Amino acid sequence: MAYHGAGRAVRSRVSPPDSTMQYPAAAILAGLVATVAAVFPAGASGAAADSAAAAERTGPVYMASVDGAIGPATKDYLHRVLAEAADAGAACTVILMDTPGGLSASMRDIIKDILASPVPIVVYVSPSGARAASAGALIALAAHVAAMAPGTNIGAAHPVSIGAGGEKDETMEEKITNDAAAYARSLATQRGRNVEWAEKVVRESISSTAEEALAEGVIDVVAPGLDDLLAAIDGRVVETAAGSVAIRTAGAARVEAAPSARERFLARISDPNIAYLLMLVGVFGIIFEFQNPGALFPGILGVIALITAAFALQMLPVNLTGLTLIALAIVLFLLEVKVPSHGALTLGGVISMVIGSVMLIDSPLPFMKVSLSVIVPSVVFTALFFLFAVGAGLRAQRRKVSTGASGLVGEVGVARGDVHDQGTVFVHGEHWNAWSDEPIPSGTRVTVLEVDGMKLKVTAAVRGEEVS
Repeated sequence: MAYHGAGRAVRSRVSPPDSTMQYPAAAILAGLVATVAAVFPAGASGAAADSAAAAERTGPVYMASVDGAIGPATKDYLHRVLAEAADAGAACTVILMDTPGGLSASMRDIIKDILASPVPIVVYVSPSGARAASAGALIALAAHVAAMAPGTNIGAAHPVSIGAGGEKDETMEEKITNDAAAYARSLATQRGRNVEWAEKVVRESISSTAEEALAEGVIDVVAPGLDDLLAAIDGRVVETAAGSVAIRTAGAARVEAAPSARERFLARISDPNIAYLLMLVGVFGIIFEFQNPGALFPGILGVIALITAAFALQMLPVNLTGLTLIALAIVLFLLEVKVPSHGALTLGGVISMVIGSVMLIDSPLPFMKVSLSVIVPSVVFTALFFLFAVGAGLRAQRRKVSTGASGLVGEVGVARGDVHDQGTVFVHGEHWNAWSDEPIPSGTRVTVLEVDGMKLKVTAAVRGEEVS
């Protein structure tokens, strides 16, 4: 069956042809039943009740968008939007989806909100070229209405273990797969979708185009655009947590429910690349503050970045081995500054940091890992930071003080008269009152041992020391 919205064809699932059109006897029987119902109105009350049971929702259409990996930030965003839509008495909530998948825990929380929603939820995989893969496929299965734009795909929902590190136990893998398959089947059964496809999408990671998904009874509508989708679902009756609901979208206002500043911030820092860079900035800032006490800004920035990174990393499957290797790399870089190793410590630090960075996020999913295009520049910059910036600071601290009173200690001058309990010496182009523990004849070269206010404690200079 085809609907036409804005001049474009919209395809949707339809029920099997009416059997009374094919079997005249059935039509005659239906006529007799209708006659009896007319004579005995009480007998018709059940059918009338079924029609009236579907409460119409004529409020605004709420619009949400999921573009990227599904994680805690996505879960919080959709939870808020669905709650707002329920409070506003929305006709439905349309979730525009383009996702490679995400965390199972976040996916299940989102599905719980969808199943408990009194407002019909429409998942629309859009625009063309978008996908609802992995976790996104199961969220689409759970929706009251599942729709796709032409040129999109859905599926590939085989579960992947993350965060365990090392080889995965085959028995545990089988348990996880069986659990996910049963979950997918239950969602498909509840929404009247293709249970066999739901099983295969988990066990065999199959994926279907929009047209294939419609033909196989996985989705309800293929619509080129949002206007076409809303026209196609107008009047559709669905079962929600509040009972049967007839969706009324004709002429409905649309409410764009954009992520809040907090949700955008959480989504940004939960990106593994951003979390990784925040961690490095935190380390750089704190080390720079230790090397330059009182600078304040680097230390404050470092602490803020490190705390933010810790918050972001706790939302990700962090591998402790990778984190330890990064810490080891920083220690090796610091040792290179203090201990001459002819580059051996630096090389070890670079290798340790590269391996640790690759292992940091324990997930086989590419979008959950730190990108090599981020790792390589970060490792190079870190090595240069420790070799030059931190190295220069440490060398400056070890250099002899050359200014102020402390700068006079160790300087060589000449006694201008006999010096013992008191006397005068010429040091650094200036005459100073001085004393010594032993008598020093006039004209003798002296070395400054101590500065006490405006007097210098001196001793006879060792031969070879130059007068300053």
